[in-house]
Amino acid sequence: MTDRPKASPHDLPLEDNGLGTAAAPADKPSGFQPSVRWPSWHFIFAIPLLIMFGGVMGLYFQPPGLKAFFGVTGLIPGGGTDTPIALAIERVQTQEEVAVISEGDIVALGRLLPAGKVVAVALPYGSSDARVQTLDVKVGQTVAAGDVLAVLDNRSKLQNALNGAQANLQVSQANLLQTRETIRASRQEAEAALARAQTTAAQAQAELSRLTPLLRRGVTTASAIDAARAKADEAARDVERNQATLSRFEAGSGAVQADIAVAEANVYAAKVGVERATSDLDHALVRAPINGTVLDINARVGERPGASGLLDLGDTSQMTVEAEVYQTMIGRVAIGDPVSITAQALGAPLTGRVQAIGLEINRQSITSDDPAANTDARVVDVIIELDAQSSKRAERFTNLEAVVRIDAGRATVSEGQ
Repeated sequence: MTDRPKASPHDLPLEDNGLGTAAAPADKPSGFQPSVRWPSWHFIFAIPLLIMFGGVMGLYFQPPGLKAFFGVTGLIPGGGTDTPIALAIERVQTQEEVAVISEGDIVALGRLLPAGKVVAVALPYGSSDARVQTLDVKVGQTVAAGDVLAVLDNRSKLQNALNGAQANLQVSQANLLQTRETIRASRQEAEAALARAQTTAAQAQAELSRLTPLLRRGVTTASAIDAARAKADEAARDVERNQATLSRFEAGSGAVQADIAVAEANVYAAKVGVERATSDLDHALVRAPINGTVLDINARVGERPGASGLLDLGDTSQMTVEAEVYQTMIGRVAIGDPVSITAQALGAPLTGRVQAIGLEINRQSITSDDPAANTDARVVDVIIELDAQSSKRAERFTNLEAVVRIDAGRATVSEGQ
C-alpha cells in the first residue's frame, strides 16, 4: 500500500467564505471588497417600526388614499374606541363625544350669552291689546335703562284720560277754594250780626234802666216798663243767637272743618286720579329695563307683540358662556377653573374662568343635529365669565353654540403653588 501525499488546505472541498487570506482573484479590480450580507432577522424589528411610523403619519396628515378608504368602508376615525384621540375638538358633534374626548379636562357644549342672559322686553302691564305705533330703536343700538324703545297706539286714549283727570282736579280745587271763601264770608256776616245785636241789646237795656226810676216817681206807666224789659230780653237773646252762629266758623268747629274736609277730600281724590292716569299713560311707552344692546326685534310697526316680547336686549359689554356639564362630572368643576371655548365662527379660541355653578340638575337644552344623540341627559349649568379681550370678540355671537373645555382642578393647583 503506497502512502498518499498530504492534502493541501487548498485541495479540500470547502467554499471560500471571504475570510481567508488568499489573494483576490485576478479578474477582480484592485481594491475590491466583498459585500457584507445582513442577517434576515433584522427585518423582524424594522417592519413594526415602519408600520407604526406609517400609521402615525396617516393619522396626522390623513392623505387622500386614507380618506378614500374610510369613505368606501364607512369607517369613522376613532370609531372603534370610546376615547378617540384623532378627532378634532372642533368637529365634535354629540354630547357623548365631548364628554370623553379629553382625559383630565371636562369638555361640554355651551352657548355664548350676555351677562345676565338675554332679556325679552315685554309690553307694559295692561297693554296686551296694544300695537306698535312707533319703533325708536334698531338692531345693534346701545340703550340705557329707562330709554323709550317704542310707543304703542293706545297713547292717545290714555292721554285723553289724563286730560280728564287733570280737569277734574281743577274743579275739585276750585270747589275747595269756593268753600273756604263761603265760610270766610259767612263768618264776617255772623260777626256783623253779632255786633248789631249787641248794640241793640245795649240800647234796650239802657232804655229799661232809664224808665225804671221814672216808674217810682210816677212819671211813666208799668206797661211802658214791661215793654222796655221785653225789648231788652229779646235783644239779649239775639246776641246769644248770633254768638252761636259765629261759633260755627271758629277754627276748631266741627261743621266748618267738615265742609273743608269734604272739599279737601275731593281734591285728594282728583290728585290720585291724575297720578293713576299719568301711570297709565306711561304704559303706552316701552322702556329699556337695563343697559344693553338691542339684539333682535320681534315686532314691527302696526304689529302686536307676542309671547316672545317686543325685542331682545342684552348687556354685551360683558359676555359669558353657559355650559351644560354632565352631572357625573360636575364634582370636578370648581370656581375659578380656566376655560377655553372654541367654535368655527370664532376663529381663535376664547378664554375665561368659571364664575358660577348651578345648584339644580336639569335636562340638557343644547344638543347636536344628530337624531341619535342623547337628548335626555342630566346636566348642571356652569356660567363662565370671559376675559375682556374674549368678551369683545364674542359680543356679536349671542347664542352661538360652542365647545367648552374646562381645565378641572387647575385653579386649586395654582392656589396650592
